[in-house]
Amino acid sequence: MNQNNFPKLHNATWPGLVGKGPDSEPVIPFDTMLEMTAAAEVDGVKFDGIDIGLMDPHLNIDSTDDDIKRLADKVGNLNLNIGSMVAPIWGGPAMGSEADRKQFVESVRKSCVFGQKLRDLGVRPYGVIRIDSASSPQSWAADPVNNSKLIVQTFQQACDVAADFGEKLAAEGEICWAGMHSWRAMIETLEAVNRPNMGFQADMAHTLLYLMGYNSPQDRILPENYDWSDRTPLTEGLKQLTAALRPWTIDFHVAQNDGTVFGSGSHDKTGRHCQALDPNGKLNIVEDAGHWLRDENGNLTKAFQHICWDGCMFPNDVMNKQQTWNDILATLIKVRQAHGWSAPVPVNAESLIG
Repeated sequence: MNQNNFPKLHNATWPGLVGKGPDSEPVIPFDTMLEMTAAAEVDGVKFDGIDIGLMDPHLNIDSTDDDIKRLADKVGNLNLNIGSMVAPIWGGPAMGSEADRKQFVESVRKSCVFGQKLRDLGVRPYGVIRIDSASSPQSWAADPVNNSKLIVQTFQQACDVAADFGEKLAAEGEICWAGMHSWRAMIETLEAVNRPNMGFQADMAHTLLYLMGYNSPQDRILPENYDWSDRTPLTEGLKQLTAALRPWTIDFHVAQNDGTVFGSGSHDKTGRHCQALDPNGKLNIVEDAGHWLRDENGNLTKAFQHICWDGCMFPNDVMNKQQTWNDILATLIKVRQAHGWSAPVPVNAESLIG
């Protein structure tokens, strides 16, 4: 077997939470997500870590030092690390009132504090803090110019706070978030923020919808009524998309999508995450991940030290099967075999932040 040990392979725990709740299916507890991640194994290879959402009831962003120490011990005892973290910024939209925007920045600050404590405890040697605008494209469209200015100003303030902690912020490219609802809008936002610690989080399921022009038909790359049996336009479209967004990409989610949108619970419709082996998936996961992990000349970018699988809004009966996570791990291993590298783990873990 290929002996690449980078990028590290992570599983996201927030799919036990996102799209769940009283108006959907029950939340899957954090400990269950953690245990199923730790139990997954394929030919002796296991997950290296988890990415987490700082959201109740999984994790409280206002956790005490003792709470965070218990979390670090729990994860470390399973031979896992923690990587990227989702900041719970939805209580204060980035283009909302002054009070909303202050709350947004404060949520980022609290996330940075949480992340620094995990680094100090030795369980978070890499990773970023993930954000979005917490605002809908529909509300943004009422005044695109001024709303974009507010999003940019809020992101700039959040970046300045994060910089004090040595953290990078990754804006999630997802069609349900204003200012990042299309690939062109995402680039315009990133360019306007213009901070060295601001980047892009690419999720293969979400970025496929960028190609299809959902919520922004003028930015569509694939032809209308595209015939999915012909992969040539898809490959060319992915080359165009990744050439534009790859330079900004600092966090990466491996995922599958069947070319549709989906929402459950209170979550808006967005790119449907499919199982790793879903026969209706439109992506060749291993091949198409290479568009993000390699540059236009085919060279590895090594832009991030770990990759993560995101399976948001999978049904609970799927998520509670261990085979689901074994299949996901097997897919991630194939991605690393094709697009990874072998390197000694640095003694100074701080060099891996990002």
